[in-house]
Amino acid sequence: MKDDEIKKHELKYQDLDHVDKGIVEKSVKGGYSRRDILKLMVATGVTMAAAENMLYSGNVAIAATPKKGGSVRMANTIHGPDDQTDPMLFTSGADYGRGRAVYNGLVQHANDLSPQPELATSFEPNSDATEWTFKLRKGVEWHDGTKFTADDVVWSMNRHLGEDSTSVIKSVLATVKEWKKLGSHEVKAIMHSPNSDLPTLLGMFQNKVIKDGTTGDWIGTGPFTMESFEPGVKSVHKRNENYWREGANLDACVITAITDPVARVNALVAGDIQIMSNVDPKSFRQVESAEGVTLLSIPAASQLGICILKNTKPGENDDFVKGMQYIQDRERVVKRILKGKGSLGNDTPISASHGADWCSELAQREFDPDKAKFHFKKSGYSGADLFVAPVTAGIEDICLLAQANCAKIGFKLNLKKVPNDGYWGAVWMKEPLNVVSWNMRPTANSQLALQFGPGSSWNDTFWNNDRMGELLTLSLAEIDPAKRHAHFCEMQTLIHEGSGMVIPAFSNINDGIANNVMNMPTVPLGQCGAMEWPEFIWLA
Repeated sequence: MKDDEIKKHELKYQDLDHVDKGIVEKSVKGGYSRRDILKLMVATGVTMAAAENMLYSGNVAIAATPKKGGSVRMANTIHGPDDQTDPMLFTSGADYGRGRAVYNGLVQHANDLSPQPELATSFEPNSDATEWTFKLRKGVEWHDGTKFTADDVVWSMNRHLGEDSTSVIKSVLATVKEWKKLGSHEVKAIMHSPNSDLPTLLGMFQNKVIKDGTTGDWIGTGPFTMESFEPGVKSVHKRNENYWREGANLDACVITAITDPVARVNALVAGDIQIMSNVDPKSFRQVESAEGVTLLSIPAASQLGICILKNTKPGENDDFVKGMQYIQDRERVVKRILKGKGSLGNDTPISASHGADWCSELAQREFDPDKAKFHFKKSGYSGADLFVAPVTAGIEDICLLAQANCAKIGFKLNLKKVPNDGYWGAVWMKEPLNVVSWNMRPTANSQLALQFGPGSSWNDTFWNNDRMGELLTLSLAEIDPAKRHAHFCEMQTLIHEGSGMVIPAFSNINDGIANNVMNMPTVPLGQCGAMEWPEFIWLA
C-alpha cells in the first residue's frame, strides 16, 4: 500500500495488493478477534476508520458466495400506530424496510445512486425528456399468483398525480402529466415539462408498484411475503419462493423498532438483533470495541434539523428564526456530538454529497451568540418551547447544546421531551418548534421539492415561496451546467435566508450489523443501505 492510500478512510479490501490481502485473509480465517485485527492494522499506520472499512469489506470478499438460510431481526429507531401499508404514504425507516421486502419499483438505486432496472427492463426518453418509455418485465407474479402487467404500473404511478392525491411525494413528481399504457408490458410517462431526473426519482421509497385497484395491502412482487403485521410492534416476512429474480438469501426476517438508542445497541451487542439503524454517536466506541458486531459508517447528507413553523408564532417572526440559526455551534456538533462522522450544515438541505448542485459559494453561517442575542431581542421573544424526541442519533444532544448556548445570552429554550412512538403523526409539522431527521434524496431537485416545494405534503416549515416553485421546474429542464447551478444556488439562498429550517449538521449513516451479515448495501439515501438489505444480504 502507498502511504497516501492508507490514510484514506474509504480504503477497502479490494484496494490492497495481494500481500496485504493475504494478511487480512489469514487473520480473518485464522480465528483472530476483530479487536486484534484492528489493532494490528492501526499499528501499521492505517486509520481506525480505514481499518474498519478494510475488515468489513474483507469479510465480504472472503465470504463472497451467498448462502441460503437463516433469519435476521432488524430494529429501526421509530414505529407506531401510523405505520403504513400503502407505499405512497411511507414515512419511516420501518415503512421503507417493509416496503423493500414486499414490493418492487420500476427502478432501484445502485450504491452509486445510478438508476437500475427493476420491474422495468429499460427506460428511454424522447429527444427533450418530455416523454419516457418503460418496457416492463414479463413473467412476474404477485404474491397471490396473478400476473404483473402494465395496468398495475399505470394505476400505481397515476396515484401520485393530481391535486387530490395524498401521496407524500406528489410535489416531486409534479412534472409528470400522466402515465399511459402502450401494451401489456410497456408504459409511457408524459411530462408537463422536461424531466431528465425521472428514472432516478422512481427509485424513491414511495414509488413501489402495487396491484391495479388496490392500496398495496401487502400483496407485492417483492422478495418476501408478509406473514404478519402489527403496527407499532413488528412485521414478520417469509421468503417468496416464486420471486422473479434469484430470490432472497434469508428464509425470513423480522422488522421492528427499539426506540431507546441505548437499548437498541445493547440488543445488537447481545445478539438479540442482527441489524440496527442509527447508532448513537455516544455508542460508537461500544460498538467498535464489541466482539461480533461492526459499525458501518457511510458518508451522506442525513439532516439533523429543527423545524420552525412559519405559519404560526414564533416562527412567523424572521428574527426569531435567525436567532435559532445563529445560536447553533456547528463545528462543536460535528466534532463532539457526531464524533467527526458528519459535516457542517448551513440551514439548507443540500450538501457536498449532492455534487455539482450544491451551492458551495453560499457563505457558511457561523456560531455567533451576539447576533443570536440581537435577533432574539428584536423578535420580542425571550423564550420558546422545542419538542424533542430521539428521532435520529445526536439530535437530542444538539438541542441540549442549543439550550445551553441560549441560556448564556439570556434566552430560555425549553426542551419538551416526547416519545418516539407516534412522533411523526402527533408532533412533526404540528408543534411550532420540533426536531426532524431527513434522509438524503437521490437528486437535489427531489430533496428541495419534498421539503420546500410550494404545497408539498412534507413542507414541514410551511414556508411556501412562489419563486421556489418556478426554480424547481426551471432546474429540471436546464441542460446548461452553469445555468442549472445558478438555479440551485438561488434556491439554496432563498431557503438559507427565508425558511424556518435550522440544519446545524449532516450525519453519516451509522448503522450496526452483526459480523456474519454479509453483502450489506451502502446506498447513501437512508439507514441500512436505504433499506435495500432484505433481498441481498446473507449470513456467513
